[in-house]
Amino acid sequence: MSAFFPCYNDAATIEAIVRRADAALRPLVDDLEIIVVDDGSDDGSLALLRALELELPTLKVIAHGTNRGYGGALISGFAAANNEWVFYTDGDGQYDPGEARELINAVAPSTDIVQGWKISRSDTWYRRLLGRLYHHTVARMFSLRVRDTDCDFRLFRRALLGRVRLESTSGVICVEMMRQFQVIEANFTEVPVHHYARQHGRSQFFRLPQITRASVQLVQLWIRLILRNREPPAALAEAAGAANDVPPAVDV
Repeated sequence: MSAFFPCYNDAATIEAIVRRADAALRPLVDDLEIIVVDDGSDDGSLALLRALELELPTLKVIAHGTNRGYGGALISGFAAANNEWVFYTDGDGQYDPGEARELINAVAPSTDIVQGWKISRSDTWYRRLLGRLYHHTVARMFSLRVRDTDCDFRLFRRALLGRVRLESTSGVICVEMMRQFQVIEANFTEVPVHHYARQHGRSQFFRLPQITRASVQLVQLWIRLILRNREPPAALAEAAGAANDVPPAVDV
């Protein structure tokens, strides 16, 4: 398993998360690597991680010289993963990486992705409200069937990454990922997980500029993934065959 954590100004939490993941997951998997992508932190996170890297042989730290956004951090982390299964969650301490064992236990031979859903969101009432509105909005826009789109607690086969192209550099990447995995008919399993109150720092999402930017990016993503791809694959293949004067393939 490759366990991955994006980190942006998470000096107060990231060391405990890495240690918790190392202690909890090593007994459960044959081969564990832990990847942390420091996304241009300016709070000392990188120095802390470099020291921890010398202590823990399972840890690999990747440093972005400048902040590339949440999606940019995920793309770097996914590219660095070497093992068959990839688990990731955030570096801010709102999820317990030890609960990855529940995702592992849910894996069946046909499973491609195990998606967490929050048992109860430990946030203020208005963040809970915005979170539910966001989920229902993107579920309708992108025809998503998962119960909790923005629960960043996931385990999936690394092979899936070779079948999709992730481009979003913001938190919108989670919608892009779920939509892309759904389109290629990945087999989903969903598992309840705990969500804890943020003890340090502030969320980067629940601010007006970020909400405005995310709204624009969602529309752009909808245009790219939905509007421009409305024609079913069979129709596209038929059109391509006609253009090349070649009969379309027939199922037998």
